Amino acid sequence: MNIRGNILEIFQTNQIKETFRKREFVVEYAENPNYPQILKFEMINDNCSLLDNFAKGDDVEIDFDLRGREWTNPQGNKVYFVSLNAFRLKKIDDSNSSSASDNEPVPGSDDVPPPPSDEEELPF
Repeated sequence: MNIRGNILEIFQTNQIKETFRKREFVVEYAENPNYPQILKFEMINDNCSLLDNFAKGDDVEIDFDLRGREWTNPQGNKVYFVSLNAFRLKKIDDSNSSSASDNEPVPGSDDVPPPPSDEEELPF
């Protein structure tokens, strides 16, 4: 899955077990600008360091997996958890976007094929 949003908060890495660490961050996601959603993502193990290159206020594109699990507590009740496990982040830099229309031709991209090389020329 993939969304775009604005980073609101980045937390420190937590060492959960010897072989498991987790780092969380919060993003404002506004598919509908009138109803923005505040979403908490997590990165695990080696991916935790990916957040070192980001800061509050950065606009990002996030690739993530939706994960769910069931747990039975000591009282015997089932509890369900959902997590958004991010595995890739990319900064969005709208200042470099082109204002040219998608339908405008790109200079030098004519549909004329290049001239044949010496090897491709026919002997007659």
